[in-house]
Amino acid sequence: MPATPGRLAAGDPAPDFTLPDADGNEVSLAGHRGRKVVVYFYPAAMTPGCTKEACDFTDNLEVFAKAGYDVIGVSPDTPEKLAKFREKESLRVTLLADPDRAVLNAYGAYGEKTSYGKKITGVIRSTFVVDEAGAIEHAFYNVRATGHVAKLLRDLAV
Repeated sequence: MPATPGRLAAGDPAPDFTLPDADGNEVSLAGHRGRKVVVYFYPAAMTPGCTKEACDFTDNLEVFAKAGYDVIGVSPDTPEKLAKFREKESLRVTLLADPDRAVLNAYGAYGEKTSYGKKITGVIRSTFVVDEAGAIEHAFYNVRATGHVAKLLRDLAV
């Protein structure tokens, strides 16, 4: 199945990025070379679906780590909002801020989508598995917040 224009597919190089985390420290994808990385994009910290997804990733962080995966969440929120989100929900997953949406756009995770029957422009909830060499191994667009982490673990046979 051909990739939708602007979307990434298995085998594509993962766009590199450096973004601030919840503490304002710079985190780059290149810094994770040699390990597999799950990069997930979500619309907004402290909303019900995004909270469920972030808590599910946090609850399964050891499972991912034992299988050789690092997990990074990216949203258009500010580092300050991410810090509040992390504190409020006791999150241990790395959360990165992309307020100008450059990384979201590079991954095709920002654009037109349907929400409650209306076409809007926003973050397309998406997850990418990047291999040790920096290539896309899996690209999942329009994922559901609830149940996504469990499905991802099954898909990765972890």
